[in-house]
Amino acid sequence: QAQLVESGGGLVQPGGSLRLSCAASGFTLDYYAIGWFRQAPGKEREGVLCISSSGGRRYYEDSVKDRFTISRDNAKSTVFLQMNSLKREDTAVYYCAKAVFGSSCPEGHPPTPYFGSWGQGTQVTVSS
Repeated sequence: QAQLVESGGGLVQPGGSLRLSCAASGFTLDYYAIGWFRQAPGKEREGVLCISSSGGRRYYEDSVKDRFTISRDNAKSTVFLQMNSLKREDTAVYYCAKAVFGSSCPEGHPPTPYFGSWGQGTQVTVSS
């Protein structure tokens, strides 16, 4: 059974950085696009960024384009989200998920319905 486990969240000051990890098991990561999502209190879960099986990136949230990057290490079955220049509005629970239809990052808006095997999430709090 496919499983994703997020880690790396925490408390960081505005302007700081964090790197989140998404560890995959129960399936071959190489063949799937993986997305990162976030959900702030009182808001719907939103797509942030996705990486395809070949390493292509698709941003779902414009506000992170110059600050967040995504990468994958298939040998370690792990996808990373590097977050720089963090802002208070980045505070949320961050989730990773596997693209339902395989290798490409879904183009649908919102992208959430096209992903599955959600992890449990990791809390990111940006505060001074």
